[in-house]
Order: sequence, then structure tokens, then C-alpha cells
Amino acid sequence: MSRDASEAVLDVRGLRTAHVGPVDFRLLPGEICKLSGPSGAGKTLLLRALADLDPNQGTVLLDGEDRDRITPTEWRRQVAYLPAEPLWWEERVGLHLDARAGDDMLRLLGFEAGVRDWEVERLSSGERQRLALVRLLENRPRVLLLDEPTANLDPANTRKVERLVRDYVSENGAAALWVSHDPLQRQRVGGRSLVIDATGLHEEAA
Repeated sequence: MSRDASEAVLDVRGLRTAHVGPVDFRLLPGEICKLSGPSGAGKTLLLRALADLDPNQGTVLLDGEDRDRITPTEWRRQVAYLPAEPLWWEERVGLHLDARAGDDMLRLLGFEAGVRDWEVERLSSGERQRLALVRLLENRPRVLLLDEPTANLDPANTRKVERLVRDYVSENGAAALWVSHDPLQRQRVGGRSLVIDATGLHEEAA
């Protein structure tokens, strides 16, 4: 997908919630931006506000279009939030996935197609995280809001997730805001680092 690299995928201006903000930042095509900060600083609250899951104020533009002009359902498909503990509402994995898509991503994350027949109840927390990422990416979002997506994974599966996200963002001209407390992971992922703390949101010096 060819896009002007100077045109922000996500442009956030004066975003404020009851406990966060105001904050201003931009995510560019092909960019993974890391987000860190002390516990309770508002990292998850910021992601939820960006996904418009919690009450908030401010201007948020997706590819130059104001979110007020996009239906909430479509916004959440395009600005996709992956919580640390994803929700599952059906009995079997396949009922959460598109039957016509996702097989390549499943393989990249270490699953065979038969995983669709698995009962959600049997999944480990790490399997739930990886499968929820596939579920999210099947919607072809423009922005990924990732809240500790590898917190329950071993090193090998952590690398698989990192590779899949990097490839998706690069190949689709998308962008990601990735919450991580792991300094080694932040080094591997690369790119800009944002820090949220009691003083607000600011870019971390390289």
C-alpha cells in the first residue's frame, strides 16, 4: 500500500480522559511506537480512549478523517485494541475467526488450522493472546493498540508475535502503539518511544 510517509495514520490532538491527558502525538505509516511508564500512569486508559471505548474528549484523525465521521463499530475495527487479557465469548476458537482468512497468520504463530476446532476453555493465556492477535488482524486495521501482547509468552512465541506485527505494519502502511515493560523487547521492536507519567506524555530521548 503506497501512502505519503509524512501523512499520519493516526493524529491525536488534545485527547483527554478523566485520568489522562491532554496528550498530542502522531503515528506514521509503517511505524511501531512503544509506550511505557510506571504502573497506574494511564497506559491502558490511553489505549482505551484511542479505541473510543471510554469517554474522552479531543480530536483524533485516522488517515486525515475525524473519528466523529466514522461509525463507532468501524472505528474500533480500524483502530483496533488488543487488551492484555482478551475476551472470548464463543465456545470454540473458530467461531471467533474468519473461516476464509487467517491460516497464514495462524501458522506464523505456531498453530495448525485445526486450532479452529479447539474449545476456548482449553487455551492457555499465551494461546489466547496469540489467537486474539490473529482475530484482530483479520479485520485489516490501520492502527494496532497493543497492551502487553506478549506478557504471557515464552521467548520463541514472543519473537513470532514481534515478527508478525512488524511485517503487518510494514506491508500495510499501518501503525502500532505497543505497550511494553520489557527493555529488551523495546530495543528489538525499535522506533520511537513514548513515556506516560505524572507529568504527561513525552517522547523518550534516543
